[in-house]
Amino acid sequence: MPAVHAAAETLRLSVAPMIDWTDTFCRAFHRVVAPHARVYTEMLHANAVLHGDRERLLGFDASQHPVALQLGGSDPALLAQAARIGEAHGYDEINLNCGCPSDRVQAGKFGACLMREPDLVADCVAAMIGAVQIPVTMKCRLGVDDDHAYEKFRAFVDVVAATGCTRFVVHARNAWLQGLSPKENREIPPLRHGWAYRLKAERPQLDIVLNGGIASIEAVREHLAKLDGVMLGRAAYHTPYLLHELDVALFGGRLRTREQLLRAYLPYVERKLGEGVALKNISKHVLGLYHGQPGGRLFRQILSEGAHKPNAGIELVERAIAATKDALASAA
Repeated sequence: MPAVHAAAETLRLSVAPMIDWTDTFCRAFHRVVAPHARVYTEMLHANAVLHGDRERLLGFDASQHPVALQLGGSDPALLAQAARIGEAHGYDEINLNCGCPSDRVQAGKFGACLMREPDLVADCVAAMIGAVQIPVTMKCRLGVDDDHAYEKFRAFVDVVAATGCTRFVVHARNAWLQGLSPKENREIPPLRHGWAYRLKAERPQLDIVLNGGIASIEAVREHLAKLDGVMLGRAAYHTPYLLHELDVALFGGRLRTREQLLRAYLPYVERKLGEGVALKNISKHVLGLYHGQPGGRLFRQILSEGAHKPNAGIELVERAIAATKDALASAA
């Protein structure tokens, strides 16, 4: 069974669900780096949960708690079934994606395009709430394409909140469904953090977590003065030591070195290698650990080139650590 966590604490810092990135190996690493952060799965469509390999898709190490399952879809009955399966697998939260702008989600009528159908979203959320005992939450954008009216965004939230959903992760940009790639949708639409601030001020009973453009401890402190939590995406993945620094700054504890963090992760890595997992599937998530440090490029090079070779194991990680230590000593 999941450990008991104080909701207010675990809301303050979280790592965004990111397709192809936040798999179970990534989440295990982020748990070492940030013991108090809430982590999320990649978005999984409800049909994949119902009909796919559930152990491969949903299995995770108990150390990852608190961990949320993010679902995609627009069929209330299917989402309710998928949520029930997620709860049975031990997840602490079910999150509905109403923010992904890719062509695939548009074709399947889920993700960001759902922001134009608040009543359907409310039906989906109500069905999931009725199916599980754990929290059902939502991750959304501010609007779609030329939706630039704050009142429309607030009305969307109000319709969904009427179902009993009280936690909203707000990626504070619009989603442009035509003309921009998913990567461009994370960068080009302007950020409007003020909309999240206003929503929290006007709906204080809701938990509002901010996502989008957050990449420093100073920014996190500024946002947390007005909101319930912050969610980091690419910054957490590409610079995981920042995630560690944030965890210590917000929750206390001892700041550990990059080598100490990596060595704390190695027992999990060894266990997974023993289960037949290829090192390349695990090591790709730690490549940013030495970002901006002497030897960081060499660290990435050794792991990137070596992890793809047959029988690559812990000795490769040790070689990367040693090379980085030598570079650090030379730079001192």
